[in-house]
Amino acid sequence: MSLAIVHTRAQIGIDAPQVTVEVHLSNGLPGFTIVGLPETAVKESKDRVRSALLNSHFDFPQRRITVNLAPADLPKEGGRFDLPIALGILAASEQIPAELLNNHEFLGELALSGELRPIRGCIPAILACTQKERAFVLPQANGDEASLCEHSTVYLADNLLKVCAYLHKRHELPKPSPAPEVVANYELDLCDVKGQAQARRALEIAAAGGHNILFYGPPGTGKSMLASRLPSIMPDLTDNEALEVAAIGSVAKEQTITNWRRRPYRSPHHTSSAIALVGGGSHPKPGEISLAHRGVLFMDELPEFPRQVLEVLREPLESRHICISRANAQVTYPADFLLVAAMNPCPCGYHNDGTNRCRCTPPQVERYTNKISGPLLDRIDLHVPVRAMPIEELQSKPDGEPSAAIRARVRESRNRQLQRQAKPNSELSGKELKQRCELGDAERHLLAQAMQKLNLSARAYDRTLRIARTIADMTGEDQINMAHLSEALGYRTLS
Repeated sequence: MSLAIVHTRAQIGIDAPQVTVEVHLSNGLPGFTIVGLPETAVKESKDRVRSALLNSHFDFPQRRITVNLAPADLPKEGGRFDLPIALGILAASEQIPAELLNNHEFLGELALSGELRPIRGCIPAILACTQKERAFVLPQANGDEASLCEHSTVYLADNLLKVCAYLHKRHELPKPSPAPEVVANYELDLCDVKGQAQARRALEIAAAGGHNILFYGPPGTGKSMLASRLPSIMPDLTDNEALEVAAIGSVAKEQTITNWRRRPYRSPHHTSSAIALVGGGSHPKPGEISLAHRGVLFMDELPEFPRQVLEVLREPLESRHICISRANAQVTYPADFLLVAAMNPCPCGYHNDGTNRCRCTPPQVERYTNKISGPLLDRIDLHVPVRAMPIEELQSKPDGEPSAAIRARVRESRNRQLQRQAKPNSELSGKELKQRCELGDAERHLLAQAMQKLNLSARAYDRTLRIARTIADMTGEDQINMAHLSEALGYRTLS
């Protein structure tokens, strides 16, 4: 047989489209050609494959070799196709049997010695392969990531010879060890925060309903401390959510077996570029907002970020995904994150803090706060002041409530939302708001007055209703009343 077909997977974002490796051996001058829109690393695989075959004591056919990576219009990158190309050559030259190739998919980069090196993005490939009811053969070094896909059939190999022995049915390839039972433990606990009752209350509301939150106040009042402890009070990730997070980490080469059950927490520096935040590059990679998927994105010193960087957050905050378009590819990454921002009231940080330390002029304060556009501020649900605590109160205050107790309340509130509408309150659409957030006459009148006096937009109106719905869920009530609505309006102070 001079034609062999091997199945494998490309990587486009967190998708893994199927690629068919077609290898044909024909008469003529010896040559090795790869077609099908390969990039440089893929073209170089012919040198790696040739050396790997020879060093593994196989015959390299002295014939004209044509390798087609179909579909031809799908971009291919990296060394992930080395193993399927090598197997295709061996099958086409009848050095290995071809009957098992149709039931398997292969992925792996070859060293010149024939050893298999790990590839990135194996979790999306495994999940896609499982839908086709095929077994997957991967490098041994990807075993930890493969163990997370417990419902998939995966085999691991550390060199080309063992894969060929498996196809000859002379050797059994091992499967990944079962993933260890990992509990989402967080080193930081909210009990470390003394006082700040309003900020702690707002943080609990944000965790319960999935609402974005902005802390503002003088430096050293605990804004960053509060933000870093938000993941510890959020509900645990479900199996599917944890696998989504693991898939993004696999693509970005940031996945570890020890923390895959934790909510992600990302804190980019204010010098980060827009591409670092949303993702991009010639071959688009996930940015900070995608690495924070199902977790927390903390942006400290919010006005210090360049204006154009902040504005790129507006679309993913609404759509919960980011679409990156390049000349050779269009990639969509998930970006369902909870935004926590922190800012000072002025450039020096001490405006209206009760002391005379602030020397900023009114125009300076105005320019500083105007760095955050109205549309972006409108998309942040909770605006929470964090005041400086007197030293006497700081020394006398006992430790705050631990994260475990708060997380239990948050979990109960979130379960109530999921049972009612199968989604958190922050994701309610306009039509669902009318059904889930019915108001009485007094509540409608209060909200209408607030809209006029605070100049709230229609978006702020909807977000206020979502916050009120979350507060009502936290108290176990089906109907939104005046107390819930008044508290929700109190969190729109910067609108």
